[in-house]
Amino acid sequence: MLSSIAAVLEAYACHPEQTRGRRHAEVPAPTRNDFQRDRDRIVHSTAFRRLVYKTQVFLNHEGDLFRTRLTHSLEVAQLGRSIARALGLNEDLVEAVALAHDLGHTPFGHAGQDTLNECMQAYGGFEHNLQSLRVVDHLEERYPEFDGLNLSFETREGILKHCAKRNALLIEAQEPGGVAHRFLNGTQPSLEAQLCNLADAIAYNAHDIDDGVRSGLLTLSQMDEVPLFAHYKTVTLQQHPGLADASKARRLLYETIRRMLSDQVYDVIDTTRQHLTQHQPQSADEARLSGPLVAFSEPMAQQVKVMKSFLFKHLYRHPQVMETTANAQVVVRELFDAYISSPQEMSSDFSAREETPRAVADYIAGMTDRYAAKEHERLTGRRLLA
Repeated sequence: MLSSIAAVLEAYACHPEQTRGRRHAEVPAPTRNDFQRDRDRIVHSTAFRRLVYKTQVFLNHEGDLFRTRLTHSLEVAQLGRSIARALGLNEDLVEAVALAHDLGHTPFGHAGQDTLNECMQAYGGFEHNLQSLRVVDHLEERYPEFDGLNLSFETREGILKHCAKRNALLIEAQEPGGVAHRFLNGTQPSLEAQLCNLADAIAYNAHDIDDGVRSGLLTLSQMDEVPLFAHYKTVTLQQHPGLADASKARRLLYETIRRMLSDQVYDVIDTTRQHLTQHQPQSADEARLSGPLVAFSEPMAQQVKVMKSFLFKHLYRHPQVMETTANAQVVVRELFDAYISSPQEMSSDFSAREETPRAVADYIAGMTDRYAAKEHERLTGRRLLA
């Protein structure tokens, strides 16, 4: 069971006064620590605002109440801060990483990402986590002294949660011992970064169920195939039998998801406390050397795996979603071909760059769903997405 909620940073947390610093030296802010400053820069960035019109599962035009990359990021931040406080981790750092982790995501969700990666295979490929780092290191243009947002090492480390060895070697050559080093030596990121990875999974499983049922592509009865959901649905009905009425289905859905979310959060807190007690890291760097410490228990991990498999089969591969996905893939592929052939069709900031394929990838990745659809129609004369 949970013990009292921590209110101070533990030794194993990332302490802002011990940050490894920024790529470009700056005078400290008088009223904010480095991680708070990172968070504020992320929130004010252009890439962050674009997330409001980027797909989570359903395209932006398919409904006003479905999650977008922006609302997803906010939910990850909320879950992450709640867990961080209980574990004595740095809430500000968790929030910064959570809000920035999808800045490099393409329009049209994973369909756009996979297609852009295919288009870029001859030019080094495309990884959305690496693209998020490119956004905060290079692509944002807000400051006179440097490109990017010049975030702290710890925030950048958390943003780069996946990285192919090929790309890690390239980053390491430019930044020895930097954010990609752990992909080469097998160590872990900070506990705050580990936490954001789990908060990401907890958030999208829960809200994809919510959006899936709201859309009509999933039903509450179908969800009984997911043991974790079915358990809390049963408990909810036992305590609130009136929710069995069809007119109360939405309340039943919300209460079931709320209980399921809480169970996962408490499981992560309890399991991580056990790992911390076992390894006794005395600093953030010691925690990085201890293997993954922020985790689900094995029983919960298995239940989450079942839930993800269900969503993959019944929601992400639903014929209606797949039809939209196929059209989105055509849009991204044809945009890429059009810009490669005619770079002048891009804005001047991108068309003037020497490395055209990467400029095209950066340009497309920065698009919102609706801008990509509009550009595709302009360049091809065909409307594939509403």
